[in-house]
Amino acid sequence: MNNGTRSGPRVAALVGPYLGGKTTLLEAMLGAAGAIQRKGSVAEGTSVGDPSPEARARHMTVDLNVASLDFMGERWTLLDCPGSLELVAEAQRALLVADVAVVVAEPAPDKAAMLAPLFKFLDDHAIPHMVFINKMDQLGGTDLRVRDVMQALQAASRRPLVLRQVPIREDGRITGYVDLVSERAYRWRPGQASDLVALPDTVREREQDARQSMIEALADFDDTLLEQLLEDVAPSREEVYGQLAKDLRKDLIVPVFMGCADRDHGVRRLWKALRHEAPEAAETAARLEIPDGRTVVQVFKTLHANHAGKLSVARVWRGGVGDGTTLSGERVSGLFDLVGGTVAKRPEALEGDVVALGKLEKARAGDILSDTGGAVRAPFWPEAPAPVHSVAIEAVQRTDEVKLTAALQKLVDEDDALSFGHGMEHDGAQAGEMVLGGQGPVHVQIALDRLAGRFNVPVRARAPKIPYRETIRRGTAQHARFKRQSGGHGQFADVQVEVRPLARGEGFRFEDKVVGGAIPRNFIPAVEDGARDGLASGPLGFPVVDVAVTLTGGQFHSVDSSEQAFRTAGRMAIQEALTKCEPVLLEPILQVVIAAPADCTARVQRLISGRRGQILGYDARPGWPGWDEVRACIPQADMADLIVELRSLTQGMGSFRAGFDHLAELTGKSAERVVETRAAAVAAQ
Repeated sequence: MNNGTRSGPRVAALVGPYLGGKTTLLEAMLGAAGAIQRKGSVAEGTSVGDPSPEARARHMTVDLNVASLDFMGERWTLLDCPGSLELVAEAQRALLVADVAVVVAEPAPDKAAMLAPLFKFLDDHAIPHMVFINKMDQLGGTDLRVRDVMQALQAASRRPLVLRQVPIREDGRITGYVDLVSERAYRWRPGQASDLVALPDTVREREQDARQSMIEALADFDDTLLEQLLEDVAPSREEVYGQLAKDLRKDLIVPVFMGCADRDHGVRRLWKALRHEAPEAAETAARLEIPDGRTVVQVFKTLHANHAGKLSVARVWRGGVGDGTTLSGERVSGLFDLVGGTVAKRPEALEGDVVALGKLEKARAGDILSDTGGAVRAPFWPEAPAPVHSVAIEAVQRTDEVKLTAALQKLVDEDDALSFGHGMEHDGAQAGEMVLGGQGPVHVQIALDRLAGRFNVPVRARAPKIPYRETIRRGTAQHARFKRQSGGHGQFADVQVEVRPLARGEGFRFEDKVVGGAIPRNFIPAVEDGARDGLASGPLGFPVVDVAVTLTGGQFHSVDSSEQAFRTAGRMAIQEALTKCEPVLLEPILQVVIAAPADCTARVQRLISGRRGQILGYDARPGWPGWDEVRACIPQADMADLIVELRSLTQGMGSFRAGFDHLAELTGKSAERVVETRAAAVAAQ
């Protein structure tokens, strides 16, 4: 607990599900601290947070809001994190540099389960966190009680939740609270500090029961408190405050506060808890095992600002940074404070500060930089998540193709949950299209909007091509002759080949069984090249796989034969043979592992069956009590929007990973539609 001495710079992250009111809480906290003159509105697009057009168009946080400020003589940085399930990677990276997290929850028991993955991430990384139950005005007119909300939240958290306040209800409205440590009652006042009032008799019994529960929870981690509890001795307020701060910093408990950010209720009490109980930067650096050094900073976010260029948002863990400081071989060119969408220059940054560093071109999020060595990847930094939703894109203006690649690289620098590249197919071939991947359709659409808005590169997007293949069911022998005479040397090649199917997955095999010099040895590789050319597009319009070609004979001309002629003859032989070999369409099948709460497993199985999937089995998800993993094979053609339906069935908690497994025959009307669509696309080119 803060003993009255001034603390160094600290960082608090505001996290929680979409629509919980995090950005409104940020606005209220800035207002209570005097950092802004007038509180803005998320709905009206006047808030400090969510300054981008993409955020304001959607009335939601779409990237990290950073706000640095001074409060009561102390330096703070608030990180308002996106709550959308598709943007969770952005929130996780901010949490990894925060001293404390404030989990913003709604007073709705049916939504509490959505917090389970967030609580698990916080506990897996031992990040101290508290809960702020927002929108308490919604609870006033219902039959629900805070205990109902607490029970639901506790079911989602592995750490014990410790209620710090009980609400005061008057005429069906929640008008204030009783602090369980000081046992003082307060009535909320919009935009102002709460009034101290007499403890209502109607609350006294609830307050005593809740305070006893709080002391019992703390006694689980302190022998002195346990002895006092057993001897029926009331601990002092100082002892309770001290134990609360100690247990929070060790991630042993989760204090729970309440209020209504939209009306400024409970915001100053939250500030008080943060000031007195949140860990210092040095404690966080020790928890993260930040390496020693005179100057050590960690980049956790990259921004490409229109005028300032590349900015590396970083936490200073050791020493200080000034304009011109050299970090891991690069010179810092400018230091900036961030408050929403504004950037303000500053002369230096001290230990614990969050600051934007200019012109560190090599630095990327997750790098630890120092004044003595090269950049080191933070060992606790997570790998970029694999995409679960992708679109193929092309620039509306062909002259923008170079700009498109550069713009996509900047977007990925800012958000590594995005990815892009020329799509690679299951057999390693390039798909011939630019594919943009992300964590869901909203995530991808935000990136498309930024391409058009920020980078002036509008694009067309469509579903990526499914990498169908075709093969043959029986073999045949084929003769082909290529002869052309146009004056001077002509072109002549004659080949005889046998074509037969191979087992699935064997690819392509070429054998030479020519005898007696019917074809000179130097022309035989050209026949193989021609065979490969012929397999590039079969009778159904797709690359042909799992085929063996045997060259059995042929003829040549001593003057007119050439490698190119034999290559052409080889291609002709294969193309003519394939039509006789009962070609059949093959579709790619992915092996998919779906993770979801165990009570959703039956719904997940129905989801798989509805997408022509084959369930391979399911088991408990390692490290996730109460969760299952379902393994299945699903056709790639039926994977579109799987993540959307999965999240809908699992309150947003489901996820999956997928990879190519095998090719399977596709027949009937489904195959006919694929072939017709392919033919129409080729004809339109």
